[in-house]
Amino acid sequence: MKCASCTKKDCFNGKDCLEMRDKTKELYVDDEINLLKASSAIEARYYMEKTRIQEVILFSKEMGYEKIGMAFCVGLEQEARQIHDLFRKHFQVHSVCCKVCGIDKSDFQLEQIDENGYEAMCNPLGQATILNEKNTYLNIIIGLCIGHDILFTEHSEAPVTTLVVKDRVLAHNPLGAVYSNYYQNKLKNGI
Repeated sequence: MKCASCTKKDCFNGKDCLEMRDKTKELYVDDEINLLKASSAIEARYYMEKTRIQEVILFSKEMGYEKIGMAFCVGLEQEARQIHDLFRKHFQVHSVCCKVCGIDKSDFQLEQIDENGYEAMCNPLGQATILNEKNTYLNIIIGLCIGHDILFTEHSEAPVTTLVVKDRVLAHNPLGAVYSNYYQNKLKNGI
């Protein structure tokens, strides 16, 4: 599949390029259909009107979620606090930072940013475990590192959505590299 290279996107108008429509439809069961219904409702009702934060709130209400979790990076502590304050107006919110438990990077022979001092590792499995124990209905990622976000998502029992993707260089806006000629040239010439 190379949909990103396709310039027609005839699927938008119902074309089934792979003749997999019926087989794919069978994959959707009640839980997935409920998520699709809520997602489509938010899209249809608020298209181009609501921010992602507002959409998360509206989607969670549409799904009947009462308890949500936030797994955040300590580097986004202030942002996480603001988002937590917004969400708690609507839900019971549990939040857990990436350095939870304070495990030393040397316990797993992990590279350190600064070799001269103690450095706690990020703990995505700990974050997932804590939110699993809180029985959250939805978990929200706020700026977890690449790889840590994957581990968190893999171990979360609740569905996961990403609100903030970490990009330390581009103010947590990874698409900035696509929109900037400077970064496009840099990326074309290698990493």
